[in-house]
Amino acid sequence: MLLALRQWLAPRLGIDLGTTTTLVYAPTKGIVLHEPSVVAYHEGDRTVLAVGKEAQAMLGKTPDPIVAFQPLREGVIADHRVARVMVEHFLRRALGPTAFIKPEVVVSVPAGVTSTQRRAVVEVVERAGARSAYVVREPILAALGAGIPIHEPRGYIVADIGGGTTDVAVVSLGGVVTALSVKVGGSKLDTTIQDYLRKQHNLLVGSRTAEKVKITIGTALPLKRDETMEVEGRDVVSGMPRSVTVSANEIAKALQRDIAAMVRAIRDTLNDTPPELASDIIHHGIALTGGTAQLRNLATFFSRRLGVRAFVVEEPQQAVARGCGTILQHLSTYKRLFATKQASW
Repeated sequence: MLLALRQWLAPRLGIDLGTTTTLVYAPTKGIVLHEPSVVAYHEGDRTVLAVGKEAQAMLGKTPDPIVAFQPLREGVIADHRVARVMVEHFLRRALGPTAFIKPEVVVSVPAGVTSTQRRAVVEVVERAGARSAYVVREPILAALGAGIPIHEPRGYIVADIGGGTTDVAVVSLGGVVTALSVKVGGSKLDTTIQDYLRKQHNLLVGSRTAEKVKITIGTALPLKRDETMEVEGRDVVSGMPRSVTVSANEIAKALQRDIAAMVRAIRDTLNDTPPELASDIIHHGIALTGGTAQLRNLATFFSRRLGVRAFVVEEPQQAVARGCGTILQHLSTYKRLFATKQASW
């Protein structure tokens, strides 16, 4: 009761601000918002028409004056104004009746974020209505959300595979020992599928169709019993609508280069890990978080290529948001860490 009252009087929120999806976490309630990171607006007067799911439904379908736009690219803010409008909308929805009270916010950023990009996130969130904003790197949040005891003197490795980036980090004693971020994630896989269908089948499809293909038959490894799917789009030559049958194994082949980039990121991070922590990692394995970690057979692919067991945590897409919740529960303690260990967090 006291915690709920404190949340009403001095609200705190955690935001997993992703390239494709944004999740908002509230203490005592859990995840209160899970929406696409999309804004639809009129190009003429820049009037915002829709945010989230409503805006996503407009992707690739809008008339000339209207644009459906993702304000984040590869995990960082590409359009500050549109991002502010989106965050402001999500904050109002998450706070509900207490929207008039400015909250304290913990927000995620990619592992490879620069100090300038970090400041941009803080500025956008505070201009969107936050009293103060604290940024934490996604692998730290993902590890906390996965229940990994990061404050112990042991090494753990987390690979957070989101929409815009794959963030890999070795954590120990509450900090990041080594980290690496590569611009390969779910959106890149979607683009690769679009390119493959255009080159191999002369079929133009939108990003949402490509994402549907990835979710339905996408796999990191070829299947013994292949699966197929009908994909509809526009013929490159004739310009007329048509459909083609695509198999899971050909999609797996098309995705190999992108998945190999993820493997290299994990391998490079492991190569920079102190030997004592490396032995811990062999024992604990590689924890995979983020929505794209759910790609079929991805953990098995990593295990075979790296020689270290990889596993997908429970509800991987929510791990970063849950990690925000862990920090919110002890925000007064973490504030001192933010002041003294900002670079490592």
